[in-house]
Amino acid sequence: MTLHRAIPMTNVLKAPEPNNENLPQSPLLRFYRSPIGKKLISGATGLALAGFVLVHMVGNLLLFVGHDAYNAYAEHLASWGVLLYAVEGLLVGIALLHMAVGGSVFVGRLRARPQDYAQYESVGGTSYQSFSSRTMIITGAILAVFLGLHLWTFKFGPYYPTDLDGQPVRDLARLVVEVFHKLPYALGYSGVLLGLGFHLRHGVWSAVQSLGALHQGIRPIAYGLSALLAMAIALGFGALPWAIYGGLVG
Repeated sequence: MTLHRAIPMTNVLKAPEPNNENLPQSPLLRFYRSPIGKKLISGATGLALAGFVLVHMVGNLLLFVGHDAYNAYAEHLASWGVLLYAVEGLLVGIALLHMAVGGSVFVGRLRARPQDYAQYESVGGTSYQSFSSRTMIITGAILAVFLGLHLWTFKFGPYYPTDLDGQPVRDLARLVVEVFHKLPYALGYSGVLLGLGFHLRHGVWSAVQSLGALHQGIRPIAYGLSALLAMAIALGFGALPWAIYGGLVG
């Protein structure tokens, strides 16, 4: 029998794994990754989106005036041409950036504390924790999904032609009335508006605070005004579908 000597195992040298944190980063990337940067970006993009939502709500209410008023408003926007695409692209970019920052903050909190609190209690002073603040990631995700469905239904939906002051235009008012005559869509739309109200309830106030525009004295007032604005926007959007479904607008 031939005996074989056991050869001792030697340690294998491995190259150190790259540490991305030590790599040079641009000032913009460092700003984005910093806590203060995320707060400022989230606040600025959130207020921009809230402003757009408010303008969009006012435009929707023109259907109460009549089909011609609503179609004229839609045609005016369409007449912007390339500028409209630029504005839409900017809004999409702002929305994506807002979602990216919100998702990053949420994931960071989960890593810091995987298990949520069993009960929320104030540690002193006025607490601004609420159902709205604790469900921001959920309502934000709902709104993101709804945005895609909403664009598919209306912006890329059927093209109904009509005349406005002798000019052929898209009859967007007819499409809106047609969609909201369907009970499932009116109910689903109202459910999303509830989420929008909760999101704005905390989001507007938090955004203004993140930008450093609040001091201790006016913070409760701003908190209350944020709730009123959120309610007004949600009710403003919600009035139209139920007026259509009830036959008040058609």
